[in-house]
Amino acid sequence: MSRNSELFERACKTIPGGVNSPVRAFRSVGGAPRFIERANGAYVWDADGTRYIDYVGSWGPAILGHAHPEVVRAVQEAAVGGLSFGAPTEGEIEIAEALVARIPSIEKVRLVSSGTEATMSAIRLARGATGRSKIIKFEGCYHGHADSLLVKAGSGMLTFGNPTSAGVPAEFIQHTLVLDFNDNEAVEAAFRQHGAEIACVIVEPIAGNMNLIKPQPGFLEGLRSLCTQHGALLIFDEVMTGFRAGPQGVQGLTGITPDLTTLAKVIGGGMPVGAFGGRADVMEHIAPLGAVYQAGTLSGNPVAVAAGLVTLRLLAEPGFYEHLSEQTRKLSEGLAAAAKKAGVAASTDYVGGMFGLYFAESVPTTFAEVSRCNVDHFKQFFHEMLNRGVYLAPSAFEAGFVSAAHDDAIIDATLVAAEEAFAALK
Repeated sequence: MSRNSELFERACKTIPGGVNSPVRAFRSVGGAPRFIERANGAYVWDADGTRYIDYVGSWGPAILGHAHPEVVRAVQEAAVGGLSFGAPTEGEIEIAEALVARIPSIEKVRLVSSGTEATMSAIRLARGATGRSKIIKFEGCYHGHADSLLVKAGSGMLTFGNPTSAGVPAEFIQHTLVLDFNDNEAVEAAFRQHGAEIACVIVEPIAGNMNLIKPQPGFLEGLRSLCTQHGALLIFDEVMTGFRAGPQGVQGLTGITPDLTTLAKVIGGGMPVGAFGGRADVMEHIAPLGAVYQAGTLSGNPVAVAAGLVTLRLLAEPGFYEHLSEQTRKLSEGLAAAAKKAGVAASTDYVGGMFGLYFAESVPTTFAEVSRCNVDHFKQFFHEMLNRGVYLAPSAFEAGFVSAAHDDAIIDATLVAAEEAFAALK
């Protein structure tokens, strides 16, 4: 038995499912998960000592590559001074100033400890600032595991959703409308019926949790227009795309200004950090200035902030995003070419340092289209790549991530493995 299998068997005795986040369990692809012992640059090593080219990147934050020496040094130096204070630090101000300077829609920002905490707090803030209860989200967009967001679409276009998790009472999500991503008509109809009651629309402006799905022309513009028209707030959940899709996130690429933005992943440089921010008049509803309560002992943790500050500084170096995008393009186009050569129905897409691989003839634009992709082919491909030393997300419904450490030789090695893996599909 491999060391990975032994660890998984042992973990299952004390940890539900043997993992501390569901997708890690490999249940959608089969087999034992890889227990990672260390990582450096574009590589991770598992408990058996096997090295993999990593395209998970801790689900986004390893944009510089794993264990970047400057980030590690910053963490070490900060840790010597103390791990947590539960009191203000200058570092918190510095990272807030950096976020405000880089993302024009953010005038004030509150630090938290995770993406889930950021989106949960932003929605509470939107409700408190508008005095309204209802929210709109989109099928396939994941915004963390807060109760009101664990919801799937109802049976009709304008019915309220149904819980997607046990333990979430139906009444908790009775104010959540779930619509189809990229469907402007559905959003217009929702505002016609419920406009005066809708506090906010929350959206991944480029979805990364149903694989990589881009907005169709006019979709985000339509959300902005409808929110403005009806007095609702537009929330861009850029937990995944923030500083990944580009230096100002998706809002920088599209020129669309949300009222609130949620961030995490990259801004912690691998440490647990999240943030939500936006218009000053909205943010001033947050305690201690306003009546919307939010708090956290570890918010603005000094070690995490130190990692985030160095990461943001390195991302600002000239040419960083141009290089990252070029490497991602090479990978994306190379994967598509390898699939075509093998006669496999597959397509790819990318933006910044994110990419999507879909076992379908064309790139999907909705959750329904993603759901029709050939999942069996993905499962086979995943294991064929794993056996060749390439670690992809263990789910057909997750975006992949390229880092600055993925040089030409690593991309080329990946594509050689992909040609063999596509050819092996049955």
